[in-house]
Amino acid sequence: MILSKSFELPNSLRQVMKDAKKLEWITLAYMLSVIVIMFLVMGSSQAMKTAWLEDALSTLPAIAFLVATKIYDKPATKKYPYGYHKVFGISFLTGSVALFGMGSYLAIDSIISLLEKNRPTIGTIVIFKHTIWMGWIMILALIYSALPAMWLGYKKLPLAKKLHNKILHTDATTQKADYMTAFAAIVGILGIGIGLWWMDAAAAIFISVSVIKDGFSNLKSAIADLMERRPQDVNNEEPDPLIQEISDKVSAWPWVKDVRVRFREHGQVYFGEIYIIPKTLENAENLLTAGKKEIESYHWKIFDVTLTLVKKIET
Repeated sequence: MILSKSFELPNSLRQVMKDAKKLEWITLAYMLSVIVIMFLVMGSSQAMKTAWLEDALSTLPAIAFLVATKIYDKPATKKYPYGYHKVFGISFLTGSVALFGMGSYLAIDSIISLLEKNRPTIGTIVIFKHTIWMGWIMILALIYSALPAMWLGYKKLPLAKKLHNKILHTDATTQKADYMTAFAAIVGILGIGIGLWWMDAAAAIFISVSVIKDGFSNLKSAIADLMERRPQDVNNEEPDPLIQEISDKVSAWPWVKDVRVRFREHGQVYFGEIYIIPKTLENAENLLTAGKKEIESYHWKIFDVTLTLVKKIET
């Protein structure tokens, strides 16, 4: 028996999802161009190498989101009776592990480079008979890697909140803060230019610590969601007020004496149980059927809920 119905976003959000997919495809195309340009100009700079790897990692959330959107709304099956909604949570976890792991590697690699006192050099290039320091080319590449990414991040952020999509939100906030990576790498390159070789490795360490911080924060949140904690807002800072709204709504029903609600996140949507101590058992079956329909139609995030009558609610 299939326990979960099929899922469709409400009409008001279908265009939002289309816009989010479009922005992620633009992100992929743009980031691939950044990766190629950064690879061609990075030379022996540790900061440029770290920024390049960070940019390569930035494609993971976009790829994960696009893959997940092909799966999440597939109909439930006997094998997967609750549907495929958690694919967003799995994508979120996968991207978080990759960020944290690569950030740790980058930090170790940069620290070793600093301890070994590796002194990177930046050469010159001749363009139209003019000799130009490659550091300026690197800085231009870094600016290109940051400014469009920031714009994309700002464009995605409101879409992520409307869709309650945490992997899209993570992608947006990471891109919005890409200027810090670029700024740190620019400082490292200028350090090489004025003879302060250690600034390059120091900048690389700063970038890698930022990657570790993002990875750890996202990993902690992804694990908590898979452990089925109480649903949080898309920022993972506060409990979603929608759950309290549901509790208050059920408590206001005239036939309800006491109520407890319990919900968990399945990607963008919530599954849950509502335990009710009734004032009367008269017409209970019809009341439960009507109540379930009312709750599931209250908000699109409330996808599947079970109402159960009990004699006692454990606190």
